[in-house]
Amino acid sequence: MSATHVVTNQVPPLVGHDVAADAALVEGLHRHGAGWAEDELHELGRLAGSEEAQEQGRLANAYPPVLRTHDRYGNRIDEVEYHPVYHELMTVAVERGMHAAPWRDERPGAHTARAARFYTWAQVEAGHGCPISMTYAVVPALRNNPELATRYEPLLAATVYDPGLRVPDTKRGLTAGMSMTEKQGGSDVRANTTRAVPRADGSYLLTGHKWFTSAPMCDLFLVLAQAPGGLSCFMLPRVLPDGTRNRMHLQRLKDKLGNKSNASSEVEYDEAVAWLVGDEGQGVRTIIQMVNMTRLDCCVGAAAGMRLGVVQATHHATHRSAFGANLVDQPLMANVLADLAVESEAATTLAMRLAGATDRAMAGDETEAAFRRLGLAVSKYWLTKRASAHASEALECLGGNGYVEDSGMPRLYRDAPLNSIWEGSGNVAALDVLRAMGGVEAFLAEVDTAAGADARLDSAIADVRKRLAAGPHQASARRLVERMALTLQGSLLVRFGHPAVADAFCASRLDGDWGVAFGTLPSGADTKAIVSRVL
Repeated sequence: MSATHVVTNQVPPLVGHDVAADAALVEGLHRHGAGWAEDELHELGRLAGSEEAQEQGRLANAYPPVLRTHDRYGNRIDEVEYHPVYHELMTVAVERGMHAAPWRDERPGAHTARAARFYTWAQVEAGHGCPISMTYAVVPALRNNPELATRYEPLLAATVYDPGLRVPDTKRGLTAGMSMTEKQGGSDVRANTTRAVPRADGSYLLTGHKWFTSAPMCDLFLVLAQAPGGLSCFMLPRVLPDGTRNRMHLQRLKDKLGNKSNASSEVEYDEAVAWLVGDEGQGVRTIIQMVNMTRLDCCVGAAAGMRLGVVQATHHATHRSAFGANLVDQPLMANVLADLAVESEAATTLAMRLAGATDRAMAGDETEAAFRRLGLAVSKYWLTKRASAHASEALECLGGNGYVEDSGMPRLYRDAPLNSIWEGSGNVAALDVLRAMGGVEAFLAEVDTAAGADARLDSAIADVRKRLAAGPHQASARRLVERMALTLQGSLLVRFGHPAVADAFCASRLDGDWGVAFGTLPSGADTKAIVSRVL
């Protein structure tokens, strides 16, 4: 073979490793009472790092779902066809309890363990996490109708993935979706025009057009519609108890920037049958219980994407040489990698704290419930926004190789903005922080736990208190939320993080010794110690 065709200085594939070999993740698992799940988590991590799983993730996005509105004879069928690997990814997620299984698991830390598994498996492929997350999130809202909860919760929590459109009660396991937004309203759900007409048997007939309905092949959906008593929440099945298809017609699948493996659809309800969840007129209050659970997964998913990005970047830099040395050993690249790692660890540590708060809130801890309500809104805004910038820089660490689809980095980059947009983009999240200020004392008590440990953190906490005392103002909401998020992350890292990571975070994010782009940590940062945690 001609010497011009000898391949040198290319990086070996990152396969055959344990994705859950992640210090911040495992430390958080133990810190929040779920250490019992570590062995199973590493088993999942090894599966996630296998060549087979990585290929499944690629194929699920290379061959996205296809909508079949009619059969060959012209009958309406409203089916979505997926590549077989999508179902394989879903099977792993459900069998490992990443969906609603924690609702029937009474062990302490069940929600934390589930979040750690979701974080690990999301690094294989993010799109199928959408129906997994919604199935997890639907349960608290569905409990507003005890009869429906008794009927369907055991099937939602079952660790059996059973795809296909059949009567829900006849299946071994169910998945759930959500249908809120409409083309005239978007995040302004009170502009909803879908009508709900009550019937004598207690059900309702829904008629309207939904602009985004996530995962349309799920078995059950929570839907907002205008009932006689106002905007209300309903449970709508794809297949009715008598075996007929409900009148939920899929108009088209959205051609999205990323999240290609997951079907997002536009739907027409033509007198579709549904059942009330909660009281009439309380639709937002009811469905917000589902939204708050999906917010946790937005945070966990954003942290997972950052971890995937910094691992890929560090792996590349470890094996790639330029200008006479491996990239990882060159000071400027080490600074970039360390900066990415600091961002990643701060995100993971915060996501696990929120998962722990979920466990304690569900167990009846009112202080943790108040912290979780505000903390989720703050973190949803900040972590999901950081994910896009992080993915861009991580991609760039691979140079031209990172810009090529084979590297997987373009998929990470395209997927990154989704969690920020899902259930309300940045302004919606920032405004919700202002609405959630009832939890501010719990939030301040949390960050004050680290008071006195780092002068830079103390100064940031004082600044947050000053901003809060000035009163919430919509125009400056983003500045306030950003500062709250950074202070919360700093508090967690100072208490629980690696000293080099905590010091670099406080110096850069809190004390201002930082540039605009990643790779601008101060000269005193221990980049070697930080990067070694990624390796």
